[in-house]
Amino acid sequence: SYCGWQGGDLMKLSQLFENAPDMEIEGLCLDSRLAKENDMYFCMEGIVHDGHDFIDDVLDKGVKCIVHSKELSNMRKGVAYIKVENVNRTLNSVASRFYGNPSKKMKVFGVTGTNGKSSVTNIIQDVYSHFHPCGYIGTISIRYGNVTLPPNLTTPDPIILHHAMHDMVENGMEAVALEVSSHGLELGRVQSVDFDIAIFTNLTYDHLDFHGTFENYFEAKKKLFTNLKPEGIAVLNADDEYFDRLKDATKAKVVTYGIQNDADYHADNIRMGTDGSSFVLRCKEGTFEVTTNLVALYNIYNLLAAVAAMCESGIKVEDMLPYLETLKQIEGRLERIDEGQPFNVFVDFAHTPDGMEKVFEYAKGITPDNCSIIAVFGSAGKRDTKKRKVFGEIADRYCDSIILTEDDPRDESAKDIANEIRSGIKNTNSIFIEDRYAAIRQAIESANVNDTVLILGKGDEVFMYREFGREEWMGDHNVARHCIRKYTLGIEE
Repeated sequence: SYCGWQGGDLMKLSQLFENAPDMEIEGLCLDSRLAKENDMYFCMEGIVHDGHDFIDDVLDKGVKCIVHSKELSNMRKGVAYIKVENVNRTLNSVASRFYGNPSKKMKVFGVTGTNGKSSVTNIIQDVYSHFHPCGYIGTISIRYGNVTLPPNLTTPDPIILHHAMHDMVENGMEAVALEVSSHGLELGRVQSVDFDIAIFTNLTYDHLDFHGTFENYFEAKKKLFTNLKPEGIAVLNADDEYFDRLKDATKAKVVTYGIQNDADYHADNIRMGTDGSSFVLRCKEGTFEVTTNLVALYNIYNLLAAVAAMCESGIKVEDMLPYLETLKQIEGRLERIDEGQPFNVFVDFAHTPDGMEKVFEYAKGITPDNCSIIAVFGSAGKRDTKKRKVFGEIADRYCDSIILTEDDPRDESAKDIANEIRSGIKNTNSIFIEDRYAAIRQAIESANVNDTVLILGKGDEVFMYREFGREEWMGDHNVARHCIRKYTLGIEE
């Protein structure tokens, strides 16, 4: 992981700040617990903690420079103190320069939206890498070449972000696909990233516990396009209700994609199955028959967004087509679990009302009328509580059986969360099984031929947040495979 890593090259403080002493800085630090000798420490004021409160702690560890915004009473000799108006803005600028302004040395694709960020960025990395080496930073991992590191946040802090991009440049990457979350935009983590192409997927209900209102949530997303350079390209979903407002917000060239409305990259004659889809793509380069192993209508949108972005960056559509047929499976994103069982099992990260409904719509389309849709899900503790009843209402419309279970309960009761979800369930049979493994096992053991089992919420995550912190979890995809093999097929491992 990049947590606590130091800079690869030494840099003099005088190279970063005018009139600063000529001392050497070996690393940058935000978290006082990770501070090391000869670091520069930034006193960030967070939601819970204020970095100014930990200055003595980091100085005891040998930090050489303090960047702060508040007046300080006690200053130690031999330490450089730099007072600035905005620590976050300074952090962004310094992090980029400390690591050699890596985003200016690569083509940077930024993807934002409620759903689809991981899918679009992973499609771009997969396909674009056949033409130019491309890295990825997001929810799933930090990945480039043969290197895969665990994720930090969907959009990491500026130090981790620029350090990762620096290492990508050093390892020959010519591009990076970056997930840009609303938190990352609102908290200013990408202020100094030089985006070339910004992609908008969609905007639906999510993260209102952080943003407060839906309008605030939209305004956070909009920052990616407001700040996009005029020579950049904004790739926008013409079918989303926020399209016009985003189009008006950017000075960059606007390129559109869509299915329902006219768009620069338009898909029609869509055919979908359980193991792939096909459609006709109409764009400036002509008309193309596209075949892909992606399933579900929302993934057609994700593919259109990625194709539009790559085509606008110089890759011909006809050259991409062979690679769209065999895209790498994105773990936990409508991942089909196939061990030879006679029913469908899908694992998906869906944790928003819109994301969940789209998965259910797909399941309804592939499940015969006389067969059942069985769903396993919960809702995260200490996160937006209003969507819990909505989850129940949506599942009630599509499912024949609902198994409620734990999903990162933190210090809330998983049973209480399940009861809030259940308040939206009026017609469908539902049970609560707290242990997530047991809940998944129950769903798989109860499935009959041609039924569809949906395991939602955590995707490929291999951890569970509990009251005492993060603990290891097998991962829904691994549990599903294990249960199918053991309890459906009778294979002992």
